[in-house]
Amino acid sequence: MYLKTLHLRQFRNYLDCGVDFEAPKTILVGNNAQGKSNLLEAVELLSTLKSHRAVRDRDLIREGSADGKITATLERANGLVDLALTLRTQGRRTAAINQEALRRQMDFLGVLNAVEFSSLDLDLVRGAPEQRRNWLDSILTQLEPVYAHILQQYNQVLRQRNALLRQEARKAQPSANRQEEISTESGDLNRESELALWDTQLAIAGSRVTRRRARVLKRLAPLAQAWHASISGTEVLELKYAPNVTLEKDDPEAVQQAFLEKIQQRRVAEHHQGTTLVGPHRDEVEFTINQTPARIYGSQGQQRTLVLALKLAELKLIEEVVGEPPLLLLDDVLAELDPNRQNQLLDAIQDRFQTLITTTHLGSFDAQWLNSSQILSVQAGQIKR
Repeated sequence: MYLKTLHLRQFRNYLDCGVDFEAPKTILVGNNAQGKSNLLEAVELLSTLKSHRAVRDRDLIREGSADGKITATLERANGLVDLALTLRTQGRRTAAINQEALRRQMDFLGVLNAVEFSSLDLDLVRGAPEQRRNWLDSILTQLEPVYAHILQQYNQVLRQRNALLRQEARKAQPSANRQEEISTESGDLNRESELALWDTQLAIAGSRVTRRRARVLKRLAPLAQAWHASISGTEVLELKYAPNVTLEKDDPEAVQQAFLEKIQQRRVAEHHQGTTLVGPHRDEVEFTINQTPARIYGSQGQQRTLVLALKLAELKLIEEVVGEPPLLLLDDVLAELDPNRQNQLLDAIQDRFQTLITTTHLGSFDAQWLNSSQILSVQAGQIKR
């Protein structure tokens, strides 16, 4: 796939700006806080409908504006596709493909595939488990867009169940008098019955998430291990999925039963803490280098090598599943890599993946790369040759 055009209106610090991409590699050069990362963020939104830098749409819209819009023309194997995403400070965002508004935003996913690599991705190794879960979920959403709906369903069940458990935790506190305890007994029975229903829903929705995460990591692991060995030379990388509910086998009924059994085991603790302690929202992904946890003992160089291997594996996996190479977005990442890792990355890219790169200077690129790249200057929300 190839991104031909991108147009930003009232997005971040862009008032009204369009770009035509005329080479497989585009280098966006400029000082910090000029809008380079904002442009990559716009592409990320078209790919995943999410930003790793903002949660609320209002934070993506230029200050003083009621809405912002991102439009693009994408060339895929089966023809051109026009994409449009409108963000609003008040109200719901809307998405359109080929000028046709979509009733479900999920239908927007999987059209533009992209892998982003930024300095923030070092948190994949040293950050909290939530960041590794989000990373897996982002890959799954691109490979299997319906996964976004599956994850949404699970989070809805989780919120409802947590609300009920909080009620239970409050009821477990000492009552003011015995009469109050007697009057709430029937209500307690009703809540127990309701909680049993949410237990079942949690097991069904949670097993769908867990099984898919296990499958995608199983496919990703050998790709990442191969890249890691190529870059590091001697070190051995291992990726292990550590689900909160153990998977004996990839069978829906067996996994759901494992969920229900663990819920029963943690029932007292859940009532006491007033929150759900069982499910994929507590999963972990473990990275080890030479059998040593990378998060705790890995040097900064080892951690950078690991993340680079993960990103190159993402590229390869998406290409295998989708049948077309995804875009690669490199957000000021070359400065984070030593010359050896830079060369490994640039050699892997070649002209195989359309690549958008941000940098504050061109010194990291050799002459061959500069001669084959489109070089654009970014200054205060303006893009020039």
